[in-house]
Amino acid sequence: MNLSISGHHLDVTPALRSYVAGKLERIIRHFDQVIDVNVVMSVDKLIHKAEINLHVRGKDLFAESSNADMYAAIDTLIDKLDRLVIKHKDKRQDHGHDSIKNQPANELNP
Repeated sequence: MNLSISGHHLDVTPALRSYVAGKLERIIRHFDQVIDVNVVMSVDKLIHKAEINLHVRGKDLFAESSNADMYAAIDTLIDKLDRLVIKHKDKRQDHGHDSIKNQPANELNP
């Protein structure tokens, strides 16, 4: 997993970097096929904004969050991204039907 953390009008401190990396461990725990992660943190007047672009096999997932506190923005961002990753994982694993050999015999011949 390639992790890129950048700041727009903001210095990314080692504390912020480690906080984001620690929170991303929860995403990796749910879905381990993550290729790239790009995190952009920015400040506009009093609003702290965090964006993440997660590249997984077959899809790019994007989430953004803003709050008065950067750590709160990161927390809500990770919550949103966690829901997106779980939804993507369910779509990949759920084929919508059972195979014929797993169905009972009485349903095959009505």
